[in-house]
Amino acid sequence: MNANEVRQKFLDFQVKKGHKVIAPAPLVLEGDPTTLFTGSGMQPLLPYLLGEPHKDGKRLCDSQPSMRLQDIEDIGDPRHTTVFEMLGNWSLGDYFKKEQIHNFFEFLTKEIGLDPQKIYVTCFIGNEKYGIPKDTEAAKIWQEVFKKAGIEAKIAEIGSAENGDKRGIKEGERIFFYDDHENWWSRGGGCESTPIGDPCGPDSEVFYDFGEDKQDVEKYGLSHPASDGARFMEIGNQVFMQYRRLPDGTFEELEHKNVDFGGGLERITAASIGSFDVFKISLMKPIIDKLEEISGKSYDNNTDEMRVIADHIRGAYLLAAQGLVPSNKTQGYAMRRLVRRAILRALDLGISTNFLSEIVPIVADNYAGLPDSILTHREVALETLLKEEVAFRKTLNKGLKELRRVAHVSIPGSRRSLPSPRGSRANPRAAALRNPPELDTCTTLTGYDLFKLQDTYGFPLELSVEECYHQGIELSKDYQAEFEKALKEQRERSQTASKGMFKGGLEDHGEQTVKYHTACHLLLAALQNHINKNIAQKGSNITADRVRFDFNCDHKLTPEELKAVEDQVNEWIDADLPVVFDEYDKKYARDTLKAHGEFWDKYPDVLKVYTIGDFEKPISREVCGGPHVEHTGVLGHFKITKEESSSAGVRRIKAVLTKEES
Repeated sequence: MNANEVRQKFLDFQVKKGHKVIAPAPLVLEGDPTTLFTGSGMQPLLPYLLGEPHKDGKRLCDSQPSMRLQDIEDIGDPRHTTVFEMLGNWSLGDYFKKEQIHNFFEFLTKEIGLDPQKIYVTCFIGNEKYGIPKDTEAAKIWQEVFKKAGIEAKIAEIGSAENGDKRGIKEGERIFFYDDHENWWSRGGGCESTPIGDPCGPDSEVFYDFGEDKQDVEKYGLSHPASDGARFMEIGNQVFMQYRRLPDGTFEELEHKNVDFGGGLERITAASIGSFDVFKISLMKPIIDKLEEISGKSYDNNTDEMRVIADHIRGAYLLAAQGLVPSNKTQGYAMRRLVRRAILRALDLGISTNFLSEIVPIVADNYAGLPDSILTHREVALETLLKEEVAFRKTLNKGLKELRRVAHVSIPGSRRSLPSPRGSRANPRAAALRNPPELDTCTTLTGYDLFKLQDTYGFPLELSVEECYHQGIELSKDYQAEFEKALKEQRERSQTASKGMFKGGLEDHGEQTVKYHTACHLLLAALQNHINKNIAQKGSNITADRVRFDFNCDHKLTPEELKAVEDQVNEWIDADLPVVFDEYDKKYARDTLKAHGEFWDKYPDVLKVYTIGDFEKPISREVCGGPHVEHTGVLGHFKITKEESSSAGVRRIKAVLTKEES
């Protein structure tokens, strides 16, 4: 059974049980600043679980695409993914435990065809401190369900996962009681962390058994449902919202109780094909097959790399198809990180050229069944991701080359071999990209080195760290603190820089004046883009209230030209582009970096250059003493208030920055 069939069977089954199918929410929830992405099927329905009536009634169901980047370091094992689909059904004050448990068991065994002998469940053991009893009601219902299937289900009181690791499973045990770290749901976590006023309650999780031989006892301890081994995989969780926490910290039962069920589409599909590896289901296996074809390598010998690529490109596609574009802020940055990590893993496979054009269409086909109501930009998703791939490969080549130069490490064949952050084997990048330098010695890299790579070449810290692990390059013990110190020092230089460093008309070095100074660079670049590439600054006067900018031009700018310039500046502001600087040899800055400058014969031999945007293809690169903001997104809205003549052949623009578009 493929994933699309499982999804449809679930929705059809729930409709038969009286549920209304509701549209899934976007991955990026508007008006919810508490989270980057929709992380569960429950999240969009929280207002209704808190008591607000839903227009479609008390029985609802959907299949909700979700994303949890907190799992990103776990990608590479057989079951973790950053993006997944959550099958969900809800009872808003209607049915409760008995109907929910019976229905889910029926769906798994009758509709999907899972072997009931391989199904295990967990329940809440209670919390005496808060007066919350053991959920014997759910356990008894489960015993009834198993008995109908011809199974005598014994009960085990485990308590904590640590106890289970030592104790394991006794013969005939199928229902397991755990504490509130495993089987209690609230927005805050366990009983003690439950927010005041929130609905909360015990949950009953359902696990599929892939066989005792899948458990690595030496690594994870004895097998039991809540263990970390590969034997058991959670495929669904039924939350019974029957309590509310009071201001005094105690709990009371709700008059109208809710059911919140969530089941992983990928995991249920994996169970339906008898595979503990979710990357072998229909949503991902075609991607894996294509990667094997492109790389000439097998999945069995390159599972980590292919799993990361399959997972990350799936997530990036769903974001792109919902209209998100890679950027340097919030959700856009998370999307960019997914693409970049996938490209790095492709290099591990020897794929050193652009490959997303062969992968993304496969992902798009896999998700053709999702509604257009959330995938509103399917037609541009491929173009969005291809553009990001091309841009990152330019950054990647320069950043990796500099990383090798700084580290003086021979790749492949480095004499150092460090474990990755997740403990997996070291895996040198493709030799096709990384031709090893002549030196075969490796220095320890510091956080200052990594900051330079990010500040100068746009090579992000987390990718530098990953690359060092994969290449076997040693990092200093305090590299993170060193990086933060370098970043702080740069910020301090941009707030406290001497007035003598830049005498281009700044009234002071206050925060707002610094913003206007950065806006000047964007204005000049926009004028060069839309009016004449030979335009240069002829003077400026910058205060905390406005900017006055003079430039060479032989005609009065038309309203259309002014609007194009203004829109361009705001587009760059909205893109939240990085603003970085470094000191360079004058000849290198002029001839290689092509930095914009007016007085090359008067500049010192070493000068400061500010770059806005991608280092390889910047929006602006100027010789400048500073100071500037660190990224354009803080500037606000740029508005041209006047354009006039300054002198013969010189025009003047006056502009302001506002908080909102007027």
